[in-house]
Formats: sequence, C-alpha cells, structure tokens
Amino acid sequence: MSSQRAVVVADAAIAILAERGMRGLTHRAVDEAAGLPPGSTSNHARTRAALLELALVRLTQREETVFTAAMTSGGRTPESAGEVTRLADLLARTTHAAITVHRETTIARYELALEASRRPELRTTYDEMGRRFREQAVAVLAAAGSPDPVRHGRQMVAYVEGLLFDAVVGAGDVPTLEELDAAFRELLRIASGR
Repeated sequence: MSSQRAVVVADAAIAILAERGMRGLTHRAVDEAAGLPPGSTSNHARTRAALLELALVRLTQREETVFTAAMTSGGRTPESAGEVTRLADLLARTTHAAITVHRETTIARYELALEASRRPELRTTYDEMGRRFREQAVAVLAAAGSPDPVRHGRQMVAYVEGLLFDAVVGAGDVPTLEELDAAFRELLRIASGR
C-alpha cells in the first residue's frame, strides 16, 4: 500500500464487502466506514475497478501476514520443517483462523473472486495473488517430503478452499482445530508416503 490512508480505505472496503457484498461497496460507503471526509476514497481509487484492486491487494497482504506468521513461528520455515505433525498443526491453525478470527477477510476474498471472474483487469491481479499462495503450498508439501509437491500443493489448495467455503459460506459446520489438525496430518502423510 502506498500510504496509511490507502490501508484504511482498503480495510474499510474489505469490511464492507464482507458485510454487505459487492453491491454495498461504494466510494461513499467506504468513506463513511473509514470515518474519512467525503471524496477521500476517490483520492486513492478513482474508479470502482481501482477500489476493487486496492481491496484485493490489501486482502492478500492480510492473508500473507497470517500465513507467514504461522509458518515461521518458532523460528522454523516450511523449508526447514520436515515434520508432518508440525506442518499439519500450522495448516490447521491458519485454516481455523481463516474460518473464525479472519472470517471477514475470507468472505471478502470470495466476493472478490466472483467479481474477478467477470472483470479481466481484476482477474490478472487475483491470479497473481493466487499463484503466490500456491507456491507456498508447494513449499509446504516439499517440506513434508512429497514426491510431487506441485501436484500435491494444488490438491492441498483445493482441499483448503473447499473447507473454507463449506465452513464460511456453505452449509457445513465449523471444524474444530483438532479436526483440522487430524485431517491435515492424514493428508500430509498420504502426500509424503509416510
């Protein structure tokens, strides 16, 4: 983000997307939600497309911060952690946080994903952000000892997305941290052949 005010605008846009959906996202609504003078949002994002991109970039920063903090907790990165149990715990905690503590961010991401399917200019940004998360999944699977971390990483992303969607906007229950940990341990063991 180019400035602290841009972060405030983007965070307000994310909150509106989660609370009111795409139809509720207007420059005026963002100004009001952020407690800014009228016209402030337009200074950072002149068009609706620019506002959506600003929100998407900020949303990705928020998700990356959560993921990176979890993956580097204890001073060990995925590349140096070969333990399936530890990786499962990290994946479970980040997934559980996306469902509970960071639910707003997850819902806003789904709103932006649908919008990106209709707007080529947003699709480009969305695809780039997604590529970065898939690369992280490949690193996790490589650390778990997967003989095909690219394929298994793709499968892990699909699995996590399914869990998130089912728990946040689907008809499913919110899995406990323990249930997620057991599921990820099982998947990582299968992927690593252990």
